[in-house]
Amino acid sequence: MNQAFIIAILIAYFGVLLVISHFTSKNSTSHSFFTGDKKSPWYLVAFGMIGTSLSGVTFVSVPGTVAANGFYYYQMVLGFFIGYFVVAYVLLPLYYKYNLSSIYRYLEYRLGFSAYKWGAGYFILSRTLGATVRLYLVINVLQMFVFDGVGIPFWLSTIIIIAMIIAYTFRGGVKTIVWTDTLQTVFMLLALIVCIVAIQGELNWSWGHIWSKMSESDMTKLWSTDPMRKDFMWKHIIGGAFITITMTGLDQEMMQKNISVKNLKDAQKNMVVFSFILLFVNALFLLLGGMLQLFATQNGWEFKPDDLFPSIVQQHLPFGIFIIFIIGLISALFPSVDGAITALTSSFCIDILGFERRTDLQEVEKNKLRKGVHLSFAFLFMLLVFYFKWMDNKSIVDLIFTIAGFTYGPLLGLFAFGILTKRSLKSMMVPIVCILAPLICLGLTYAPMIISFFDPSYDPKSWLNGYVFGYEMLILNGGLTFALLYITSSSKETITI
Repeated sequence: MNQAFIIAILIAYFGVLLVISHFTSKNSTSHSFFTGDKKSPWYLVAFGMIGTSLSGVTFVSVPGTVAANGFYYYQMVLGFFIGYFVVAYVLLPLYYKYNLSSIYRYLEYRLGFSAYKWGAGYFILSRTLGATVRLYLVINVLQMFVFDGVGIPFWLSTIIIIAMIIAYTFRGGVKTIVWTDTLQTVFMLLALIVCIVAIQGELNWSWGHIWSKMSESDMTKLWSTDPMRKDFMWKHIIGGAFITITMTGLDQEMMQKNISVKNLKDAQKNMVVFSFILLFVNALFLLLGGMLQLFATQNGWEFKPDDLFPSIVQQHLPFGIFIIFIIGLISALFPSVDGAITALTSSFCIDILGFERRTDLQEVEKNKLRKGVHLSFAFLFMLLVFYFKWMDNKSIVDLIFTIAGFTYGPLLGLFAFGILTKRSLKSMMVPIVCILAPLICLGLTYAPMIISFFDPSYDPKSWLNGYVFGYEMLILNGGLTFALLYITSSSKETITI
């Protein structure tokens, strides 16, 4: 009965999204699918981006990290905050100045066709992997607490959820997701606040007492001061800033919504307001994580980090709170996937199929091709979700940022080279550099494992004197790409825009 009621809620929720899609996709064209006709209200974009940025990973995984790592995650959030200002005042002016539908066209204008294709290719690779990891996490939680109870297998629930997302993004694109993301952010934040209040009621402690208990358990520790640790504060802060610059500023999904705003001033306003809100919201998630752990400890329960939040809400709180949690979880899921499929469709159509340069394609043909690409990415998402289920990887937060470190590094290097130098690239060297830099980083990261495989007596901790790479791997990857591009580039005949 409970599961059936939750499924009814899910269907009703999906119905609301379809209604929004119907009204926002009227008279939609390929251009409006990609750009929203440059009419998106900045305040809606700012608010909706909260749901896209946080996703189901923050909603489920971040609270589960507090018991072991305290508030160390907030070090990276502070880095995010710094990075948003770089995006607002360095990258957005570039994109608006040249009226870009795909931000990777900048690489074509500045560095040539090869850099453009490789930049777009790395975005497609990274966003596809990152979005499907997020999708897998939330579907897995829904499977455990909803679909298993009514006998729906994982493969079928995956198909159902992806079909729902396709249905409301298929026609409207950016015009639709700006509005649906706003609605879904409201539900997600409502669920967060309701769950915090509910846990506080169950603990029956004052807020001051809760904070005191969290401090006694080392859950409020904020600064990691050991440079050798993966979570050393400067690794997190600087790494967080570069993660924002790449995963927001150099990411077509995030920028597609920003450049759908009417003008640069409003887009910058959107980014600054959004960055301040995100500081507060992430603090609430960490507070919730500490409260959940106190509640579990008080009752002698033990849960895996990613299971802490959903398990307590489902097993030990009133059913009404669980319903609100499920709505919040769904609201965290859809913005992180609908925008990804839309952005990947846009990038593939513009950057790979060349929609903006091909005069032989009529609007009817463009729409037909776009819809085929959209469905193809949805099918790819489904296959990757099945793969992650087979792998059963629980370290979702680390997995996402590890993927970003290796796949966004070449993008960072390419854009930095274009912005910071006046040199031109040799097109034949671009693919070599863009493959070599991540391979070197992979070698540095996994060398101890490889050496140990061939020499069982080798101590992996002796590699680099025990230094452990964290999120600074993204910077190293981007720096290597930049350096290799510089060494192989020419100071003559620069391409400028």
